[in-house]
Amino acid sequence: QLQLVESGGGLVQPGGSLRLSCATSGLSLNDYAIGWFRQVPGKEREGISCFASSTGSTYLADSVKGRFTISRDNAKNTEYLQMNSLQLEDTAVYYCAATRSSYCYEPIIYEYDYWGQGTQVTVSS
Repeated sequence: QLQLVESGGGLVQPGGSLRLSCATSGLSLNDYAIGWFRQVPGKEREGISCFASSTGSTYLADSVKGRFTISRDNAKNTEYLQMNSLQLEDTAVYYCAATRSSYCYEPIIYEYDYWGQGTQVTVSS
């Protein structure tokens, strides 16, 4: 059974850092691209990153480029979203999701078949 489980969210001050983890099971990361999305109550879910390890194809939204980075530990079947220089507007529930693809572009919700449960990130002073 394919599962994605996010962890690592929490409360952080502006300018701080967090690393989110997306632990996967039941799939080969070589066959899937992993996207990260975030959602604020009352707003649409926003796709902020994508990484396909089979090709190295990567996408980062302009809103997070230069502050967020993606990495993957294939031995642990886990992908990480390192978030630095966090801003108040980064507050959201963050989700990882998987799509069977070798290429990345701006993540589109309906193209992703498998989702984690989400983890809350709160940036506040």
